[in-house]
Amino acid sequence: MKRFIISLAGILCLTNISAQNISTDTTGINPATSYNSPSGKKGNAPLSPYHTSFVGDGITVAATVGTTLLGYTLIKNKHDLTMAQLATKTKSSLPFFDRFVAGNYSDRANKDSYILFDASYVIPVAAALINGKERSKFSQVMVMYLETVGITGAMYTLTAGLVYRSRPFVYGDKAPLEKRLDKGGQRSFYGGHVATTAATTFFTAKVFHDFNPDSKLTPYLYTGAGALTALMAYERMRSGYHFFSDCVLSGAIGAVTGIVVPQLHKKKSFKSVSISPFYQEDAKGLSIVYHFK
Repeated sequence: MKRFIISLAGILCLTNISAQNISTDTTGINPATSYNSPSGKKGNAPLSPYHTSFVGDGITVAATVGTTLLGYTLIKNKHDLTMAQLATKTKSSLPFFDRFVAGNYSDRANKDSYILFDASYVIPVAAALINGKERSKFSQVMVMYLETVGITGAMYTLTAGLVYRSRPFVYGDKAPLEKRLDKGGQRSFYGGHVATTAATTFFTAKVFHDFNPDSKLTPYLYTGAGALTALMAYERMRSGYHFFSDCVLSGAIGAVTGIVVPQLHKKKSFKSVSISPFYQEDAKGLSIVYHFK
């Protein structure tokens, strides 16, 4: 949780550094200008495939911060397991696809997972600075990134605060007894580490593709995003902090968030819409199809 709050503050600082450009980032495409690709020019400013709004995005970020704080409060107010409750935590009570993780515990794997977790926050920032097209709209990219991280964190903390599911290490005797009984062991569902890694890496791939639609690097970025998410899932299962089903759901939620947030900011282009008439024996009309890019 502390790492998440620090990361939010860091992204806010990065956004403020380039805030002087936000007025050009948040404007839509001039109706007289057709958008063909991110490499197109409008005066001296390269076009962006995205539209952001100071008010709309500000409300979104504020809502995610509020929800995260609520979730954090719920997490703090969780209660420990009793010895009687611990006695009921058996592998046979778990779904068959989660039993192979039950009883796992590795403090080393837990620490290793934080290396990737911390690095995942840096990846989108580094990518935006390296790529020239993204760098020219850095503040805009960071606003979307802040929303992505905020939404991911809000969903995780709220769910972790409301749902009681014992971590895998509770089901074995490798972890110390006090750790198995502690309320921190009741946050297996779902995995914040996995969701965050998926959200940030898939966000990186999605934004790069939108700024560089013809680049051959895109498939490799998506493959890398999937690989890093899988690696994080492996470490979290090996550490005994999350079950297989937790990690699968976490990865899916994170990946969808990382892709959908930028997609919802895409500028509408009439080239993405096709309108055609259709005629049938008993009906006629117009067919309107929107193509996501």
